[in-house]
Amino acid sequence: MSDLARQQADRVFYTWSAQASAVPLEIVGGEGARFTTADGARWWDLGSMVWNAPLGHGHPRMKAALAEAAARGLLVTPSAVFPDKARAAALLAEVTPPGLEKTFFCLSGAEANENAVKMARLVTGRNKIVARSRSYHGATLAMLSLSGDPRREPFEPGLPGVVRMGDPYCFRCPWGKEPASCAHECAGDLEVVLSREGPQTVAAVILEGIVGANGVFTPPPGYWRKIREICDRHGVLLIADEVLSGFGRTGRWFAVDHDGVTPDLMTMAKGITGGYAPGGAVIVTERIARHFDDHVLVCGLTSYAHPLVCAAMVAAIETLRDEGLVQRAAALEPRMRAGLRELARTRPAIAEARGLGLLWALELCVPGPGGVRGRDPLPASTMAKIAAALRRHHLHLHKRDNLIYLAPPLVIAEAELDEALGQLGRALDEGLS
Repeated sequence: MSDLARQQADRVFYTWSAQASAVPLEIVGGEGARFTTADGARWWDLGSMVWNAPLGHGHPRMKAALAEAAARGLLVTPSAVFPDKARAAALLAEVTPPGLEKTFFCLSGAEANENAVKMARLVTGRNKIVARSRSYHGATLAMLSLSGDPRREPFEPGLPGVVRMGDPYCFRCPWGKEPASCAHECAGDLEVVLSREGPQTVAAVILEGIVGANGVFTPPPGYWRKIREICDRHGVLLIADEVLSGFGRTGRWFAVDHDGVTPDLMTMAKGITGGYAPGGAVIVTERIARHFDDHVLVCGLTSYAHPLVCAAMVAAIETLRDEGLVQRAAALEPRMRAGLRELARTRPAIAEARGLGLLWALELCVPGPGGVRGRDPLPASTMAKIAAALRRHHLHLHKRDNLIYLAPPLVIAEAELDEALGQLGRALDEGLS
């Protein structure tokens, strides 16, 4: 550990870590899909930092935009008027599904989700929120309550009125269905939940476009259309959480675009600023927006719609659009799919590779007899060996339970992707040996 790391450990808490066992990286620079640490090592960023760096490291347009905004030194209140704020809202109305028109700016995905839930309760006068059994909507107390995530357990009881529905987890389908016999039972479970709870008590259902940190569950085609139809029939608002799956990550601007669905409220963060500033947003339909013409919107914090954040949003969205990076993620999907399936072909511990665009997960399981793909998760001790091997091979990606996540910056070159996947294969072999 460097002197700087020791000084920092004495004074700064690390997130999601027992402090004594934290092993932070001292990142000193980077370019594109790679970053450099203080010891001179060059790492592959296959996790886009925290899924929030679609433009990669050191992007010149982002550096210039933030430098210009900082030079202006503009100080404002959250309700102030200035050009980058209006431009960011206009851009969001252009790239989000048709019918979404008015934006509320904030600083993170958890806050975006929290404000969306508050809006839904204010508009409907109802209290209950339906969320999935496996999901992640943020680490505030309220959003941990909504998340179908065991990390909420130390804080129970949390937000009242949370109701669970099933997941589109095709690898372990809760209804025991194979893809050929799927009838969208996972979406139909919303109907069951609403019938049980009484739709007149439910303000909204909140669903990730694609379940992210809990497994990259890619819903079958038509899933979102069925969810939309059920919500419309019962008068329940639909909140799409696109915090992780938005801004080109799945090969479309947003994951719901694969089904051509417009939610009532959509939440965003992470890629909205390219990771160069903390930013989030909720964009809503005209119906939701008009409600607050005459009703107080009881939402807001001191630094919402900050000038530096709005400048970062404008630069990031324009860069994603002008460089064709959303289309690039879609074009790279077959290469990613083929590369991961080739890794799995000779490694029976890889039970499934699943994803869309440049958002993927490997599910690792104990192989059955004769190398048959298994269903029992690899033990934590083996996953710890794999994590250590990934670090030795300078691969930054996310790991949880028996899952390895891949979400490289959208700027990664084809040859770079091939090289990084080859390095991943070597690290897996080392960790599984």
